[in-house]
Amino acid sequence: MLIEALEEDVTVVYCNAIAASVQIEVEPVGRWFEAFLKRRNRNVSASFQELEEEEELSEESEDEELQLEDFPLLRTLDPKDWKNQDHYAVLGLAHMRYKATQKQIKAAHKAMVLKHHPDKRKAAGEQIVEGDGDYFTCITKAIEILSDPVKRRAFDSVDPTFDNAVPSKGEGKDNFFEAYAPVFERNARWSSKKHVPKLGTMDSSFEEVDNFYSVWYNFDSWREFSYLDEEEKDKAECRDERRWIEKQNRAARATRKKEEMNRLRTLVDTAYSLDPRIKKFKEDEKARKENEKKAKADAKRKEQEEKEKARQAELEAARLAKEKEEEEAKLVAQQAKKEKEIQKKAIKKERQKLRTTCKNWNYFGDNESDSVKMMEDVEKLCDRLELVSLQSLNEALASGSKEEAKVAVEKQVQEVNAQLQKEKDAEVQARQAVRTAVQASGGGGGGGKGWNEEELPLLIKAVNLFPAGTNARWEVIANYMNLHSTSGIKRTAKDVINKAKNLQKLEPGQKDEINKKAFEKFNKEHAAVPQTVDNAVPSERFDGAEANTASWTTEEQKLLEQALKTYPVSTPERWEKIAAAVPGRTKKDCMKRYKELVEMVKAKKAAQEQVGGKSKK
Repeated sequence: MLIEALEEDVTVVYCNAIAASVQIEVEPVGRWFEAFLKRRNRNVSASFQELEEEEELSEESEDEELQLEDFPLLRTLDPKDWKNQDHYAVLGLAHMRYKATQKQIKAAHKAMVLKHHPDKRKAAGEQIVEGDGDYFTCITKAIEILSDPVKRRAFDSVDPTFDNAVPSKGEGKDNFFEAYAPVFERNARWSSKKHVPKLGTMDSSFEEVDNFYSVWYNFDSWREFSYLDEEEKDKAECRDERRWIEKQNRAARATRKKEEMNRLRTLVDTAYSLDPRIKKFKEDEKARKENEKKAKADAKRKEQEEKEKARQAELEAARLAKEKEEEEAKLVAQQAKKEKEIQKKAIKKERQKLRTTCKNWNYFGDNESDSVKMMEDVEKLCDRLELVSLQSLNEALASGSKEEAKVAVEKQVQEVNAQLQKEKDAEVQARQAVRTAVQASGGGGGGGKGWNEEELPLLIKAVNLFPAGTNARWEVIANYMNLHSTSGIKRTAKDVINKAKNLQKLEPGQKDEINKKAFEKFNKEHAAVPQTVDNAVPSERFDGAEANTASWTTEEQKLLEQALKTYPVSTPERWEKIAAAVPGRTKKDCMKRYKELVEMVKAKKAAQEQVGGKSKK
């Protein structure tokens, strides 16, 4: 702000014109006002040009008073390693550094040129390195960097003498202000804004402390690290290489800038955590609040903390117990699965070994009928025997002759048949029990309506036809039964659910009895049906002289499938019963057709897996 002129200190200008002279009062401004003040203070009359000359003379005297520090390592510097040299030290300004003005830098350069110029040293008889290898190149590079504001700013950003260290918590714990005040003053030079507040003292007010940390938490640093670029884009041979160099340099600068901001943030965070004034302010605030409702708040807080701690401890204990239990269960399951897989593979291996051994000896038969009979017995052994029994039998077959092996197999078959006979007797008792249960309950249906022998197999068929997961499953099953039943009784979803639950409680033998009755009824209704030729092609694996070469009809196929369901693998003399259920077909025909169907199913499954694998790819 300009100082107002005093009333008596005015400049009078007289204008000579044709008209009468008029006195005009004017007030000096700008540089003329500055000259006016100096004249008034010195009580002399001087022009503005004289003042400028005086100022220039004072600057020259300042340049003459400039003292340069000697740099002992100047003559040992490598001009090629100019990035790692201290340019201020090269010009003798190591004691002034970033505070040196441009005039001082130019004066220092002038003095260094007069002292170290190659021509002058050559004239003095000193050995001079030709080209850019002379250390004088370092002086030239120093003035080039420090005279350019942009390059000088880049060099100042990575000033090698600057201390980037941040005091630790231990250093500032006892003497906070002595440890952190110089650090903040040192780092304030990087601020883009002027007048960065100082750390202050213990007597600083809350507003001053809050303003200090607000400025430093939002500190805007002008420090940049372009001086440390490893690649120079001016050396690029093409535009693409120059862009690549710029990209690499930008990434490196961003990384260093991030590290610098993290350093400053660490400094502020550490200082804030150790500042005794912050602790004092917090304690004062806490004391003010505690005075309002101290007793009640303390008791309530303590109770809540204890409850929360107990709850967390309980949750943690429950979590650890659950994790331990799950881990133990997982280990047990994995071990059981592993043992099961091992046993499964072992059983499969022993079964295959038994089949291969018997096959190599033509199933101990002199004709095909005996071989087929023995084949059925071998399959029965594979299905019924456990792993230990299979291993013992295979060891006996491997160590003995053909006759001994046949005796061992027949002995094992007799034991299995005896066991099957016991199961058959139990099955007969179960059938008798299911007949009694059906007669006593009248079918066990809901709503007081009895279930006849026709509806039970129809219910079982519908349950298998519409498995779990079907939308509105039990309504669909009820509609299916109402459409296909000839009893004329309409069944609801509730009736179907109740009857299905009763059937689930029955033993397997009782369910087989119901299926057998359904098969007998089906066989009776389809005893005489017109023969329609099926396009199924018989397998060549069981071709023989006694086999029926006629193609299987659709009705024969249905009878065979129903007989396979009615007589499971555990049924004694299974294939004889199946052959009796299919008119016009022998036991050998049924076995041959069964093997053929198994091959067809396997082929279809393999094709589906192959298609599924391609779709995933």
